[in-house]
Formats: sequence, structure tokens, C-alpha cells
Amino acid sequence: MSILTDKQLKYDTAYLRIAFEWAKLSHCERKKVGAIIVKDRMIISDGYNGTPTGFDNCCEDENNETKWMVLHAEANAILKVAASTQSTKGATLYITLSPCKDCSKLIHQSGITRVVYAKEYKDTTGLEFLAKAGVELLKLDIDETE
Repeated sequence: MSILTDKQLKYDTAYLRIAFEWAKLSHCERKKVGAIIVKDRMIISDGYNGTPTGFDNCCEDENNETKWMVLHAEANAILKVAASTQSTKGATLYITLSPCKDCSKLIHQSGITRVVYAKEYKDTTGLEFLAKAGVELLKLDIDETE
């Protein structure tokens, strides 16, 4: 685990704020989540939760439940990198909501070594998995409206 310097905290806060801005692009009504992947102080990818390309943007069904096909923000960001020449090895993921257990596997497998998040998802299995995998985790309590 690394020591969090004032400078790193400033960067972490700024990137997490960008993730909150990205979350606003989501068409989901129940929960808007944004993700930014940063490597060597450069944003290499971004994502927000939503339906796959070419599908109706509505994320919830008639019962206001999230449709099974909705991709999570971090999955979208990782998939975007996969289609580029960038690598997530050693990168940091900034995300507005901590990862679910399925996305945590993608995060670990993609080589991301650090996750900074603002809010904790109701099921913390994903965080537990990432901690066990040696991924550095940091919860930052920031006011998304500032």
C-alpha cells in the first residue's frame, strides 16, 4: 500500500470529480455511475453505465429494475481500452460507486492496480475480492456537487 501524499490526494479528487461528471451522461434513471481509467497521469479511458451500442438507451424495465444487458461503467471503460492501443496494466480506476463482484474480476484481470471510489455498493464482495487480489483501494468522501 502506498502513502497518500497531498499531491496524490488532489489528483485523486480531481479524477473522481471527472468520473462524477461522466456519470451524468448515463441514461439510467436509478443509478448513474461514471468511471475514468488513468495511467501515468493521463486519462486513457472513460465509461458510464448503459446499454450496449445499438440498443435502446432505456436501462430499466417496466418494474424499474435494471435490465440484464446494462453494462457497468468500469466494464465499459475497460472494454473501450481493449479496442485501443493502450494498456491498463498498472493503471488507476476512478469510479463513483465501488465495483460489483463481476466487474472486480475484470478490473483485476485487466491489470488495474488501484481503485479509487466515492460510494460503496451494497454488496462489498467486489471490494473484498480486489483487496485479496492485492489491488489498492481508496474510498474518498467527496461532495459530487462541488
